[in-house]
Amino acid sequence: MSYVADVRTLARKDLLLELRAKETLPAMLLFVVTSLTIFHFALPSGSGDVAAKGLLWVALLFTALLGLTRAFVAEREQGLMDALVLAPTDRSAIWMAKSIAVLAYLVAAEVVALPAFALFFSGVDRETVLAVALADIGICTVGTLLGAMAVAARARELVLPLLFLPLAIPIVVGGVGASVGEGSQFLLFLALYDAIFALVAWASFEYVIVET
Repeated sequence: MSYVADVRTLARKDLLLELRAKETLPAMLLFVVTSLTIFHFALPSGSGDVAAKGLLWVALLFTALLGLTRAFVAEREQGLMDALVLAPTDRSAIWMAKSIAVLAYLVAAEVVALPAFALFFSGVDRETVLAVALADIGICTVGTLLGAMAVAARARELVLPLLFLPLAIPIVVGGVGASVGEGSQFLLFLALYDAIFALVAWASFEYVIVET
């Protein structure tokens, strides 16, 4: 099969498994809505748009972390990781398919989260939506690589945040900057982050998946 067909098949498999199991997406939806509700009542009145937008990015980042933590768990628990590695396909197709699946979960959660944020706080502007879209790409491409590294660890729920959160700091900086009115330069920053780290993740995934 071609590379595109391999990616499509693997991504479809992950999405169908989630539709049947209903484990990852409901947890992400519950977490993000609950987080925004708590932030709504915890944030002092008059705190301003900057504080609210910062809390939005915190909620989205930790929501994504829930999805990334579960990305490779099914394969590891069912002993399918070796089968994926030995399959006659480019191993980077596994990374691409997982990234697409996690991106789908994250977008579905944000379809609920952004209107909830608009309801609780000051609305969502075009720059914020664009920043979220660009940030999603970086989160999923980098997070999927780190998820493959962490899944073999005993304490993967601890290892993945320790690996992912430092690399997510530029995403938060760019996202908050774009959201509070300094759009163009921070959107460019996010796009550059996506390009660099997607290339690094694509190039290094084969080594990571073989070693794990």
